Amino acid sequence: MSKEEQSETIAVSGTGELDSSASTVSELLPTVVIVGRPNVGKSTLFNALTGERRSIVGDEPGITRDRIYGEVTYGRKHFGLIDTGGIIPNDDQLIPANILKQARIALDDCSHILFVIDGRTEITSADRNLVQMLRQFDKPISMVVNKIDAQVRENLVHEFYSLGLGDPFAVSAEHKLGLTDLLAHITAPFPETDEQAQAARDEEDAKKRRIKVAIIGRPNVGKSTLLNALVGSERAIVSPVAGTTRDAVDETVVEGNVSYRFVDTAGIRRKGRTHEMTEKLSVVMARRNIRMANVVLLIVDAVEGVVGSDATIAGYAHEEGRCVVIVVNKWDAAAAQGKSKRAFTESVRDELKFLDYAPIIFASALNREGIRKIFSTVRRAFESASKRVTTGELNRFVETLKFEGDVKVYYATQAGIRPPTFVFFTDQAEKLHFSASRFLVNRLREHFGFESTPIVIKAKRR
Repeated sequence: MSKEEQSETIAVSGTGELDSSASTVSELLPTVVIVGRPNVGKSTLFNALTGERRSIVGDEPGITRDRIYGEVTYGRKHFGLIDTGGIIPNDDQLIPANILKQARIALDDCSHILFVIDGRTEITSADRNLVQMLRQFDKPISMVVNKIDAQVRENLVHEFYSLGLGDPFAVSAEHKLGLTDLLAHITAPFPETDEQAQAARDEEDAKKRRIKVAIIGRPNVGKSTLLNALVGSERAIVSPVAGTTRDAVDETVVEGNVSYRFVDTAGIRRKGRTHEMTEKLSVVMARRNIRMANVVLLIVDAVEGVVGSDATIAGYAHEEGRCVVIVVNKWDAAAAQGKSKRAFTESVRDELKFLDYAPIIFASALNREGIRKIFSTVRRAFESASKRVTTGELNRFVETLKFEGDVKVYYATQAGIRPPTFVFFTDQAEKLHFSASRFLVNRLREHFGFESTPIVIKAKRR
């Protein structure tokens, strides 16, 4: 490759993590799907084109399983990008078959297909079978020969002409080489962004209230099933195999002027039981998505009940100051065993004492029972965490406080939201005792109606 190619910079924008403005591909955008057999570098290419680390990358084949969405801007052209799991045609095993099913959903509606192949290995029968399958979709296909990061490897590219897909594009996704020519080719037939129309869409989007919701819990408690129930489609792969979800899978649902962005995270295990690097990365990304969320749905298995790891996972959300809604999933099966909601609620409150502010919803994601209540509860939680109280109201509230101890509170002010943070000015130099902070939190909830959200209390000497 020439020095110019090696030093190229690509004007792209990606959707990023949970804190991005949107992640699902807009229906108005042309879409490009990345496909290939396992471990050819599809996720690395996806991350390079979007400019963000959305997909987990590793040496282990089959890391990506669900569809991962992103958006790319190249010049004045904008398109959606979809990363798919490694496809092995004619493999009837549960996970590979579901990966193929997810890929077909993306391929049915796409504008262009990027067929990625490993430039360091010979063409395999799986590659040839996959090409034959892709031809059935009657979509433009570009062959991307990845891992070509040296001149000696570039000379091997001509061998891939035998697949009959035209001129191959030699790239190194890891080093971001050769991507400019690829992007120019992909976007050639795409329309340029209409700035006025885009401005109108941006203005319309600005009017929507955006709530970012992370779905968390232990492996195999039904997080992916719940995501599918919330969005009304098979967005994530569901299987009885614990740890099926690895990447964070997200989808946006718009209701009225509220946009809910749900993110299905990987199941979180205890550190001592997390051995594979892929699983460790999944947990790191899950915790990052908790940090970037507005509201967290903690999924508890109704059949197994609340266990110690549920409390650990809930603690991650509580420590980050996120709103928490506890969703007791598989309640249809638990009810069939004779369990009562009252008794289960008491056990949840006993095991998760620090989440006394979190509402509990009994649901069955499989039967789509209790799903509508989740939307309204999430909205109320977000509104509660976003609530601001004027200094005048707070000081009138302070006048009503009656401490049992020797603490004297002079006045208070609200320092922040999400979570609501209050500063109380007292006659003491050190921070408030736990019991005093607890008293203030309880009184604030009663007086101002804060629900579903932790409250942070800070004390300063006047």
